[in-house]
Amino acid sequence: MAIAAAAVVVPLGLIFFISGLVVNLIQAVFFVTIRPLSKNTYRRINRVVAELLWLELVWLIDWWAGVKIKLYTDSETFHLMGKEHALVVANHKSDIDWLVGWVLAQRSGCLGSALAVMKKSSKFLPVIGWSMWFSEYLFLERSWAKDENTLKSGLQRLRDFPQPFWLALFVEGTRFTQAKLLAAQEYAASTGMPIPRNVLIPRTKGFVAAVSHMRSFVPAIYDITVAIPKSSPSPTMLRLFKGQSSVVHVHLKRRLMKELPETDDAVAQWCKDMFVAKDALLDKHNAEDTFSDQELQNTGRPVKSLLVITSWVCLVVLGALKFLQCRSVLTPPRLPQQSPKTTEKLQREVKTNKIRLSIFLYYLSVFLFKSSFSSHGFDLCMTEFVCMHINSLFTGYSW
Repeated sequence: MAIAAAAVVVPLGLIFFISGLVVNLIQAVFFVTIRPLSKNTYRRINRVVAELLWLELVWLIDWWAGVKIKLYTDSETFHLMGKEHALVVANHKSDIDWLVGWVLAQRSGCLGSALAVMKKSSKFLPVIGWSMWFSEYLFLERSWAKDENTLKSGLQRLRDFPQPFWLALFVEGTRFTQAKLLAAQEYAASTGMPIPRNVLIPRTKGFVAAVSHMRSFVPAIYDITVAIPKSSPSPTMLRLFKGQSSVVHVHLKRRLMKELPETDDAVAQWCKDMFVAKDALLDKHNAEDTFSDQELQNTGRPVKSLLVITSWVCLVVLGALKFLQCRSVLTPPRLPQQSPKTTEKLQREVKTNKIRLSIFLYYLSVFLFKSSFSSHGFDLCMTEFVCMHINSLFTGYSW
């Protein structure tokens, strides 16, 4: 199983890396040429370019693994999603929460302008980190003395953002684990705070700063609560790569920014109260295995990400073929005084190599569509079938 998975995941990983570098290069060119002339024109272009990369990851969760994301919210909020600026505040339940947010942003039409507050080290990651930097993500060092001015200036830059954006803020500061929950419970007991059961205690400084600087141009806070039903295994990046499905329940409550209190201390307490309410909501979800207080909205599964990943596969493989031709790997060398038999043999080898690479592209595309439309995502029989033919490309024909 591991060998079969690697035979497909590794090529797809290479395709993501190569296509990501192409996206980074395009972003860099527009950053140098367009942004100095018009920042908002650059932002509109970058939104489209960045989406070409993020859609590959949406495909991973949507089509490859077949993760089912169920959104519970009222109809009015559902129709406003993607049509307004929003500060997104969520509990940090799993290591794919950011991907869940991207899926919701993609359904709402604002994937290219979905932003987040990230660790400073993230921006140095090739492909993803570089694209985030070009897209104006906010990078912090987790030291308030250093981050206060950085956060303030970053938030102020968003004031004239030309299209609706979401800014995600995980105020718990880290992913939920039982060990961290135990530490949070001990701290709450020692300070007289409500003892959490399903969430961690929020760190309010960043939230207070965000509200303070965004209050005048961001109309809403999206209070998101993520839960995993009892019947579903918890989603992880490893499960995604293996193509293993999960179910994620998302509860979204729209809160008006203008209804928040004015003072910093009151805003900090408001954030803490919001997480106390989240805790109670998760208790109710644990008992009922659903969010019964909100409507289940139909978010669908658009084919856009499937078309984008398929296009990238074709472009990258065809580009590789062209590169090999330019490097004369697929072209017979011009040797002096070649005999007709030698020339004929080299031409047969060239033709064979081209056919083998074409067959590889064909079976990779077949598997891509097979796994995407399979109800279970990763199909072992199909993988073994593909691996057999990939092996035949380099050892000889199997028919």
